Amino acid sequence: MSILTISTRGARCAMLAVAVAACSVAAHAETWPAKPITMVVPFPAGGGTDLVVRSIQPLLQRELGQPVVIDNRSGAGGTLGSGYVARAVADGYTAGVVTTSTHAVSVALYPKLTYNPAQDFAYAGFIGTSPYVLAVNNTLRVADTRALVTRLKADKSQHSFASVGVGTVSHLMGEQFQKFIGVPMIHVPYRGAAPAYTDLIGGQVQIMFDNPVGLAPYIRAGKIAAVAVTAATPLLPDVPTFASQGVPGFEQQLWYGIAFPKGTPAAIVDRFNAALNKVLADKAVADDLAGKGVTARPGTPSALQTAVQRDIPYWGKIAKSVGATGE
Repeated sequence: MSILTISTRGARCAMLAVAVAACSVAAHAETWPAKPITMVVPFPAGGGTDLVVRSIQPLLQRELGQPVVIDNRSGAGGTLGSGYVARAVADGYTAGVVTTSTHAVSVALYPKLTYNPAQDFAYAGFIGTSPYVLAVNNTLRVADTRALVTRLKADKSQHSFASVGVGTVSHLMGEQFQKFIGVPMIHVPYRGAAPAYTDLIGGQVQIMFDNPVGLAPYIRAGKIAAVAVTAATPLLPDVPTFASQGVPGFEQQLWYGIAFPKGTPAAIVDRFNAALNKVLADKAVADDLAGKGVTARPGTPSALQTAVQRDIPYWGKIAKSVGATGE
């Protein structure tokens, strides 16, 4: 038997193996989902990101015909849960909620990040976007940004700002505000929003940037005060924007999305995207999200991928300008 014959047979075997694998993937995609899907939320239960996901969970389950099980894996500014998703089996049964914090800001603040947001995920689409609120403890007794700045500059006692975790947008905006006012403040990171809210209300920390989804109930109840938002939101219609108060550089919004591990079949990602967009187009869901300060944002997987690639250098520049680090 000639070497050429052996080589030809080897090539045919390789081609056959590829064809069989392709057929297997196609068959898997056609029957997906055949069991519950785990949705990893990289922040604690009760926080803003968790509440957003629970708004879409019931209808998403109906559209997919399988339970969507929420798995809260918090820590390290959301990077622990995100790393878990990146390393999961790419079979379509593990997905994760991604945010500006976990997939853009994290690159600048965590030099030893265990995942590459631009390469390690198959993005499935946006959930929505939300502005940020600057909330303060009531003992400060301020009604707007200028009054807050004046108070912080005049008060010689040490103040602190809370964040929902090191390496989050909440953290970075606090650092940015500290630099803007020129007054040193202590950063106090928490493992999610709920414990940070408790200490903000109690006065253990004085200010905090976060999304209205979690803060609004406490603001409405008078337990804390809101002095500015990065963009107008019907959830807090009486709170002015930073821009309207003459404060530049605070127009950022947070996006929420969903991604699978890299290598998840495109047919599965597309099937999930179609279900997600249908859920977001439902008026009841859109209204529920709006009630939490989030604007529903149906779209394509590539749109979320583009946002990730665009925002990594954007937040990297801000992190460098304020000297923020996550480790």
